[in-house]
Amino acid sequence: MTCHNCRTECQRFGKHRNGLQRFRCRQCSKTFTEPHADTLDGMYLPVEKAEMVLALLLEGNSISTVERVTGVHHTTILKLLVLAGEKCERIMAQRIRNVEVRDVECDELWAFIGKKQKRIRPEDDQNLGDAYTFVAIERHSKLVLNIALGKRDQATTDVFVEGLRQATAARTRFQITTDGFAPYRSAVTNTLHDRLSGFAQLIKVYRAASEGEARYSPAEVASVEVVPVAGNPDPERICTSIVERSNLSTRMGLRRFTRLTNAFSKKWENHWAAISCWFAFYNFCRIHKSLRTTPAMAAGISDHVWSVRELLETDASELKQAA
Repeated sequence: MTCHNCRTECQRFGKHRNGLQRFRCRQCSKTFTEPHADTLDGMYLPVEKAEMVLALLLEGNSISTVERVTGVHHTTILKLLVLAGEKCERIMAQRIRNVEVRDVECDELWAFIGKKQKRIRPEDDQNLGDAYTFVAIERHSKLVLNIALGKRDQATTDVFVEGLRQATAARTRFQITTDGFAPYRSAVTNTLHDRLSGFAQLIKVYRAASEGEARYSPAEVASVEVVPVAGNPDPERICTSIVERSNLSTRMGLRRFTRLTNAFSKKWENHWAAISCWFAFYNFCRIHKSLRTTPAMAAGISDHVWSVRELLETDASELKQAA
């Protein structure tokens, strides 16, 4: 490091609290810190520690657990989560575009924010209560093509399907399978009509609870009904098993999705940030056991397995170059 005033070589002068090397001029006694990229938007947390915090969150640990393990304050953890979520949201939007697909499966994953829907009062924030994560996944590459967060209604479904259109290539025709949620019919047929080879809904009919069953026992499926909606769907490819299995991975990987606990999200912003981080991690960092690679590599949109640190350090300029 050279002094900006004296133009002489500086000597080492300890470490800054963010871990960067400091220097001191021998003549004018001014101190300098080595140049660095502002990866964490001005946060004093070292990048190595931030990487550990985010990795622990993505492995199913709660905020309190990560605070105890790393010694990082919970407010700092939440600030880092929101920052990482914004970066991951941009990564997903820029990288997953015009992807060639064959079979797409869609489903909704339930959670709640702040309180259960039945506890909502008229004066409460409308973002509280039920929060459904809509997920679209490519059956063969296991790539999550699009996600959306909101109420389980027509408006959220329309936004979700429009995002799916942006993620898929216009030159390919694909088959799509959803559950029996009615708004999919109009959203898919209106938005994706020129790209569909077939559209079918897989409707599960549940049996009434048997006598003596516990309150939280899983519902028993009595039968499954296949309803073709548009095009000529191949019966052998009508399936939602892959997206339902990804829902299990989400509930295991994100603590706030665990049922029957006090680990629910308190704010919509934190909930969305956690979801964005998880699905970016799922697509680019997490090796799928059956594929033996990441979904992004299987889909041909990445040439290597990303690290959690790459999610943090990828900035807007790199995303523009990738696009």
